[in-house]
Amino acid sequence: MFGVYAPGHDVARLVYFGLYALQHRGQESAGIAACEGGQITTLRDSGLVFQVFNEEKLQALEGDMAIGHVRYSTTGDGSWENAQPVWRDDGREVALAHNGNLTNAVELWNELKEGGIVFRGSSDSEIIAALLSSNGEKFIEDAVAEMMPRLQGAYSTVAMTKHAIVAFRDPHGVRPLSLGRLGDRFVVASESCAFDIIGAELLREVRPGEMVSLTERGLETRQVVRAERPAACVFEQIYFSRPDSRLEGKVLQQVRGRMGEILWREAPVEADLVISVPDSGNPAAAGFARASGLPRDDGLIKNRYVARTFIQPGQELRKLGLRLKFNPLPEIVAGQRIVVVDDSIVRGNTTHQIVGMLRDAGASEVHLRISAPPIRHPCHYGIDMSTREEMIAHNRTIEEIADELDADSLAYLSMDGVYEAVGTAPEDHCDACFTGRYPFGDPEEANGKFALEEIAVVPAGR
Repeated sequence: MFGVYAPGHDVARLVYFGLYALQHRGQESAGIAACEGGQITTLRDSGLVFQVFNEEKLQALEGDMAIGHVRYSTTGDGSWENAQPVWRDDGREVALAHNGNLTNAVELWNELKEGGIVFRGSSDSEIIAALLSSNGEKFIEDAVAEMMPRLQGAYSTVAMTKHAIVAFRDPHGVRPLSLGRLGDRFVVASESCAFDIIGAELLREVRPGEMVSLTERGLETRQVVRAERPAACVFEQIYFSRPDSRLEGKVLQQVRGRMGEILWREAPVEADLVISVPDSGNPAAAGFARASGLPRDDGLIKNRYVARTFIQPGQELRKLGLRLKFNPLPEIVAGQRIVVVDDSIVRGNTTHQIVGMLRDAGASEVHLRISAPPIRHPCHYGIDMSTREEMIAHNRTIEEIADELDADSLAYLSMDGVYEAVGTAPEDHCDACFTGRYPFGDPEEANGKFALEEIAVVPAGR
């Protein structure tokens, strides 16, 4: 998500390029809302940023401020109704974009429904928008301050009214949110890489429990909720954020390279060549090769023009479906003992196919090295992971996983190794997907992805 208050600038275009830099955070839908002369215009649709917007649409989104969002669904399905920014007018006109998961979404939905609020979709983001839109406080900042203590779970959020943009982060700081400067104006974004593309300067991360307000007065900040036990998502460090983003004061490319170096120290192997699963495994593979002294090459070539959804290849070509994304090079891997470095394994289907493709290409041995611990538990705070039963590491030893993947050996980076690379304390993070230690709330009581769809949703036109 992205937000900018910058009179005199082409704000919609700034948001467009900011979202382009954040495309990795969501590929299901994209949207921009802009405010001009007290009128909020919202445009959103299914697809990637460049598919949703063209020159004509951007020119229609004029104004002094704008927000945008790229979505990958973690609460509610990927339908158009759940695309963001969400627009509501239940007393106050609001456009809102949200990253995270509310664990008390059903409770809040029922409360609002009993108060006469009608929902158009089934996402927890619309709940936050409805709470702000129906709040009777005169200023949006006061409405946010009144609302935040009622929200449970993870939320990095940006909202826009006719007069201001406000951004706020849950008191645990689970999902990232950064503040930047563009000349004498200010911007907010999920990641700092979105500032680089528009020439803005990263100032700092928005603090857990903090609200920042961008208006004609400039930047104003307020610590709304006391920061509790920090729980920044460590999976952002390992995989989810872009490698050129900065989190906790470090560039993630360097952090992930260090993970690869530590992985070699923890799990050396006799081999001839290091390759990565592109692009997510590239930084760790570089670190692994540096530490080991083994040569590194591109044994798998990635087709970077394959979107998240594509035309299925049909029965005849189905077994070759992965080649739509990866193609091995026999000239590189044949006869070689290969170390394949990747950032994580969830279900294991893709990894199993990659091992098979490399063997078919002539690799004599395939050793897997993963720059994260085994993922054994679902995420309830904003990353759509499988159920425990779908995860390949569920109820399996490392040796059993290696057998399942047909790898000659398999090793994961330890949790201690992760935090050595990150450089901050474990107690400042959420690592529940690896350890099962959920930092707040009972995971068994958290709302499932489709919990709101199990409640009757009455559609309503704008």
